[in-house]
Amino acid sequence: MWGSGGSQHICSEGFFSNGIQGSIVPVSAGMAMGQKLDGQVSDGGLGRITVVYVGDGTLGEGALYEALNIASKWELPLLVVVENNGYAQSTSQDQTLAGDICKRAEAFGIETDQSDTWRPEHLLDAASRAVRYVRETCKPYFLRVDTFRLMAHSKGDDDRDLEMVKGYWDRDPIELFRSERSEEAERILAGVTRTIADAVALADGAAYTQAVSVDDDVPDYRPMQWSATEIETNDRVANRIHGALRGILERDDRVLLMGEDIEGPYGGAFKITKNLQAEFPGRVRNTPISESAIVGIGTGLALTGKRPICEIMFGDFLALAADQLLNSASKFRYMYNDQVSVPLVIRTPMGGKRGYGPTHSQSIEKHFLGIPGTRMLAIHHRYDPALVYDHLLDSVDRPTIVIENKLLYAMRVSSQTPDGFCLEHSDEPFPTTRIRPEGRPDVTVLCYGGMLADVERAVETLFESHDMICEIVCPMQLYPLNPWPVIESVRKCGRLLVVEEGVGFAAFGAEVVAQMLESDPGVLRMLRRVGSPRHPIPSCGPLEKALLPGAAHVIEAAVDMLDGEDGVGES
Repeated sequence: MWGSGGSQHICSEGFFSNGIQGSIVPVSAGMAMGQKLDGQVSDGGLGRITVVYVGDGTLGEGALYEALNIASKWELPLLVVVENNGYAQSTSQDQTLAGDICKRAEAFGIETDQSDTWRPEHLLDAASRAVRYVRETCKPYFLRVDTFRLMAHSKGDDDRDLEMVKGYWDRDPIELFRSERSEEAERILAGVTRTIADAVALADGAAYTQAVSVDDDVPDYRPMQWSATEIETNDRVANRIHGALRGILERDDRVLLMGEDIEGPYGGAFKITKNLQAEFPGRVRNTPISESAIVGIGTGLALTGKRPICEIMFGDFLALAADQLLNSASKFRYMYNDQVSVPLVIRTPMGGKRGYGPTHSQSIEKHFLGIPGTRMLAIHHRYDPALVYDHLLDSVDRPTIVIENKLLYAMRVSSQTPDGFCLEHSDEPFPTTRIRPEGRPDVTVLCYGGMLADVERAVETLFESHDMICEIVCPMQLYPLNPWPVIESVRKCGRLLVVEEGVGFAAFGAEVVAQMLESDPGVLRMLRRVGSPRHPIPSCGPLEKALLPGAAHVIEAAVDMLDGEDGVGES
């Protein structure tokens, strides 16, 4: 057993531990689902199960209840064991827990039982019954085990009453065994002590585990090879994504789709998965409104070798799954010393200009950029999304977030550009697109995703009405980031205009500029940034269009760059 995350993160032959207890319950449910889908059975012919251990403090975590609900509804072979020791860390259960522990699971229709560590025979019987029930029925089970933590939670954080703690020491089964059968206990203790000493000596003499590089595919800072982009289809982006998902499901039975309202006849809020469940029953699933559990179960499925694709209905709600991404999915490969991978794909529509208001229109992808061990892509209409998804699902080896701007769905994928411009893409696995003018550009415009269409309109107007030549650079892979295509373009003119729909503070554009200045300090002599002001997005159409960056904002900023004398600014 070993891992790179310390004693909280041990991994060996189907055993995983993690310090974030709430998030491991959805992950465990996902692993149980993977076992069920594979029809795994034990040597005795019964189904294999997943067992997850949590403390009673975890009963305050919402992710646990999201997972219990889905485990019950989907009849997953999951055994949840709650070690009920009366304290979370230093806080008594009396202050934090309302109601009955077992009734919480019973509310989801889950069978429960209760035992304790002071009656070992009873506990063994209860555990045996629980395991057999899950194996035979392929349904979840909830076992409460009353116990008491004799030592501090960590090192020196024990403020409990000493007399109370002593009372539990006096009734501890191991202590009773030592007092009643001292000679046998001493022999066992001596053997255990030798085993521990040998393990410590072995560890002391071993070299430190080399850290796993979780971003091995960070592109080199090198000039790109560019090719003309030729797109044969003239279909809508939504149709291209739908067709790609259908093809992936057809050729790879490891792929599953999960999300809210994605089954037919509704087919998702933007109809991307319409009718797919009819062709692939059981592999395209509606979920509850449980973003944490959706991503957590997807993570568990990925650990069992599946290729889950999780849809988060609106990008705004990705924040509800942040713990699963930040503390679990992204870290497992490193923490478990490269013994596992998490080939998880998360699709989510971002952006505004549809009148959905302040909580359904944001572009919050910047909050998930730069998490080590992840990838983020942003599709657009100048490179076929079907090719993107085909390559991604054939090669995915880490949690990957795909940003799909809402306005893109109705746009047509095409390679048509204004006269005097050439559409090209780089030789990266997930290519950067550039729209290159015939002449030397006055300004490089950097954008991504759905902003490309607005930037194209602005660049055409700038060319026709202001005699300004712009070159557009549109990366698809936002992280890990290769800034070289931007550097290569800015070297021609020294001017960079960054356009992104989200709030610009500490966002993608800021990171690109920072990496440019590190790599080529003298390349940039003038900078402007266009992004959303620090203000909630209104639902009123005219107000929303005035607030969110569009072609008019890009034109104004570009003209200002050539007319102004200041080197740096923000619009």
